[in-house]
Amino acid sequence: MTATCLGHVGAVLRGPAVPFTRPGSHSAIAKFPVTDPVAVGTLGLEGDEQGDPRVHGGPDKAVHQYAQEHYAPWRTELGSLPVLATPGAFGENLASSGVTEQQICLGDQVRVGSVLLEVSQSRQPCWKLNDRFGVPDMARRVQQTGRTGWYYRVLEPGTLQAGDPLTLVARPWPQWPLVRIIDVLYHQPFDAAVLSALATLPLPPPWRRLVEGRLAHGVVENWSTRLEGPTLAPAALP
Repeated sequence: MTATCLGHVGAVLRGPAVPFTRPGSHSAIAKFPVTDPVAVGTLGLEGDEQGDPRVHGGPDKAVHQYAQEHYAPWRTELGSLPVLATPGAFGENLASSGVTEQQICLGDQVRVGSVLLEVSQSRQPCWKLNDRFGVPDMARRVQQTGRTGWYYRVLEPGTLQAGDPLTLVARPWPQWPLVRIIDVLYHQPFDAAVLSALATLPLPPPWRRLVEGRLAHGVVENWSTRLEGPTLAPAALP
């Protein structure tokens, strides 16, 4: 296919894992902009960290992108929260403009700087967003709206920086934009035919287990642990 410009990177962000809001928890959701070129390897940006490697990071979640187009509706719905004043509210590595979950597809290969990325999955939001925003159901809101952002795996390491274009170089599954996958996962009732079609894609292992689990048992899994997290007294929240 002919290379196509999807948009641009407005900011590149990274950050360390530090103690978070709930006992024993750590997070690197608070990331900071970098203006110079940043090296990117198969596990993500140099100098970036993950608070819980069991569920964050790894080759299939090496780089997280979030569309800046989503910030305006969040401000309308939540008010002018300080966390929404600058890019990075959602822990993204790439704050972008020009493309959202409506246009990006699973398996898309995107060149940014000298790095070649491949869309591996949309984000499954977790309870750390609730605490970061001070909104008890923020993770569920992100899931329900489909403004999740997405993850890349790194096919070719290199460097990237703010201002780089996002260039689409391959689209093997144009029939599977992320918005469709989000709809299948969170909004449609159990549909074996659609799930079977989704299962034919090269899904990352957690998604494959999810889809195969639904097909095997005929039910949708419980999301409460991911969305609500461990119990924390309200007074302990920031």
